[in-house]
Amino acid sequence: MVIIFNMNYKLSELRAGQKGIIVNFSKSELLLKLLEMGCIPGEVITIEQVAPLSGPISISVSGYLLSLRKTEAEQIYVEIVDNHSVK
Repeated sequence: MVIIFNMNYKLSELRAGQKGIIVNFSKSELLLKLLEMGCIPGEVITIEQVAPLSGPISISVSGYLLSLRKTEAEQIYVEIVDNHSVK
């Protein structure tokens, strides 16, 4: 069973180890780039690492690792998924 919390958060607000499902994007100029990288609505994202001092965020999406600038991660909205219910 997967538990989804029905609040949208910016991907940049999640901590390492948290999972979320992509629900929306806030800026259309980044939309095509994010879609080409596998960040599509409905896809599960796992935060792998968050660099200090507003550095990049490493995520697992669509079966591979991807590094995003914090400004890019702020454009992706996700619903947080309970880590204990997703494998």
